Amino acid sequence: MRRYHRVLTIAGSDSGGGAGIQADLKTISACSCFGTSAITAITAQNTLGVTDIHPLPIATLEAQIRAVLSDIGTDSVKLGMLHSVEVIECVAAILSEFRISNIVLDPVMVATSGDKLIQDDAIAALQSNLFPLVTLITPNIDEAEIIWEQPITAHSDLQTCAEQLGKRFNLSVLVKGGHLESERLVDVLYDRKTDETISISNKRIDTRNTHGTGCTLSSAIASFLAQGYSVKESTEKGIGYVALAIEKGSDYVIGNGHGPVHHFHAFW
Repeated sequence: MRRYHRVLTIAGSDSGGGAGIQADLKTISACSCFGTSAITAITAQNTLGVTDIHPLPIATLEAQIRAVLSDIGTDSVKLGMLHSVEVIECVAAILSEFRISNIVLDPVMVATSGDKLIQDDAIAALQSNLFPLVTLITPNIDEAEIIWEQPITAHSDLQTCAEQLGKRFNLSVLVKGGHLESERLVDVLYDRKTDETISISNKRIDTRNTHGTGCTLSSAIASFLAQGYSVKESTEKGIGYVALAIEKGSDYVIGNGHGPVHHFHAFW
């Protein structure tokens, strides 16, 4: 009997289909895995922004995760925006109970506007409850600055930040450098298992269709981890997938704001 490589995403729902659970499931499918989900919150959003958020009850979130893990199981987990201490504690307790490995956490903390999306106590809860369980975190510069508590203004800061966070929390760290002004996109990975730091560079595409890139990248990495690739291999393959998704989706017009990447660029 054949078995799927399974990926569970725990995140919010995006009615516009470009980010969140919807982007995660598209990415997981495109990266040759079977996707399952547990929704933390329902959002009303499109390419222009978010107009409403409805957090689901903790009991409902827990029931979703347990329904998946008790029957289907999973080979990796992608964690998206976890908006409260209660949600974080719930997720951490269940993942610990089921002894889940290969966990990728996209620590969604800051909106495009620069506003914080979670409270300080939730950030502390991420660090104390989830970081000990996580394989890899994938913060952008704004999020990395919050965790590191120092500014990032140059490529050398990306490397120092990744290494120091990785050693402090005993996990691998991918600091995404897309917000730095440069001709090329440079991300820095600190691999805790090998104690290696690498830079991964891609050309910058001139497009407004970049909605959901963080969700897409973390889901892609989780998908490759589920298939047995190392953290370094999964990260390199995930970044390559997203780079092509941005390039192939750059000419499409959808909505009036920031459109999505092309998740199925390898198929159509």
